[in-house]
This record gives sequence, structure tokens and C-alpha cells, in this order.
Amino acid sequence: MRLHRFKLVPYLPAMAFLVTCSAPQHPAHAPSADVHPVSLRPAVILRAGWHADEKDVRPGLVYDRSVRAVFVHHTDNPNDYDCKKDVPRMLVALEQRHIALGWDDLGYNFIVDRCGGIYEGRTGSAERDVRGAHSEGFNNDTVGIAALGNFGAGQKVPVPMLEAIAEIAAWKLDPDVNPLGKVRLVSSNNSSRYPKGTAVELNAISGHRDVYQTDCPGQALYNDLPWVRQAAARLREEAARDG
Repeated sequence: MRLHRFKLVPYLPAMAFLVTCSAPQHPAHAPSADVHPVSLRPAVILRAGWHADEKDVRPGLVYDRSVRAVFVHHTDNPNDYDCKKDVPRMLVALEQRHIALGWDDLGYNFIVDRCGGIYEGRTGSAERDVRGAHSEGFNNDTVGIAALGNFGAGQKVPVPMLEAIAEIAAWKLDPDVNPLGKVRLVSSNNSSRYPKGTAVELNAISGHRDVYQTDCPGQALYNDLPWVRQAAARLREEAARDG
């Protein structure tokens, strides 16, 4: 499995950019055990590594007992950033933007950069199944992964970024969920594409637009999701073969 190498960089002033994804907040409950295979865990840059602003994060994490699906997003900011110099301040800006919207923390569980770096988003996501605020109506038992950039039609999604998304999906999806398969999820409110209580069959690795009125994660990244599914399935096969 590919390892991500990174160097911590000093904190820089936050840079504002647009965020196109939204979701509600939830009360906390007791955490469940982390059942995801250690052998599939990629290198993750934790919140301390990108100098997350912890002072405004509200207490009360919400833990789920499974991960049935992954939703892929993009953050809709420029793609020409420097992965070492710019990403930490961009993540702080993203966190501050989400908190300013009234959320209790950064909404995405993980963020990936164009060089393939994987960053812990919402507090605790690297260790537990923490409920994010990324796909309104479908936050329960899912993980939100945001690609740092804008990947609308005509853009090219870097291969290291796609590989990183696949690595998170292979690791975080429940062992009985096939990355190439479908899952049944139930909408939790009326703000998504589906009325509250509606059961929906979705790809285990889906785009945000599949459940919400948005173009997120951009047409280019959405078109690459079949590749991501294949890569995630291959990672699981390799891990099973290697024991």
C-alpha cells in the first residue's frame, strides 16, 4: 500500500474559500469499537499536523456503529495550491468556515489534497466512526471525503488524489460492504433529494450529488468514481491475500 509522506508546516493565516456542502448537527452518544482493519489504514495527517483551530470546536462528538457508504465531495477552491505550504492554512479556513455556518466542527471526516495527502477532518475521524456533517440526510453511518480543489467539467483529477480517496474508502467501509456494490440507506430529513424515511439504494462509494441538490463533487471527479471503486476493491483484495 502506498504510504503518504509529509512534513508539518508552520501555521499561516487562514484563506477563505467557498464551501458548497451542508448538513445538520446531531446529539452525541457512546462510541463503538473501531472495527476497520489496521492493515488497510493509510498514513493520515492528524488535526495537530495541520494546526486545526480547536478553540471554537463544540464538544459532543457523535459516533456511529458502522460505515455503510462513502460520500465524495470537492471543496470548490483553486487547484494550484502548494501541498506543503498552502494546505494547512486552507484546512483551517475550511474549518472556520464550517463553524461560522453554525456547525460544531469541520464537516468532512477526511480531506485529500492533489498530492495524495490524507488529512483528518472532523475530530476523531481517524480513530472512530465519527458522524460528520457532509451529506444532509445521509450523515448516519457514512464517511465524507472532500477533495481539496474544484473538479468540475474540464478539470483533471490528479491520480494521487484518486488513490487517496480509494485508500480511505477501502479502510473505512465496513468489512462486509463491497466497494463495487450497492447499499441501502434511509434519508433522515427532508432537505436531501429524498423525503425523510425514504430508503434509497446507492453505490457504496457515491458522490454528494447522489443525495443532495448540488454539482458536488464536480463532473470530473464524479466521472472518476468508478475508478475509485475499482481501486478500493483491489486494495481490499490485496490486503486479504497478504493476510
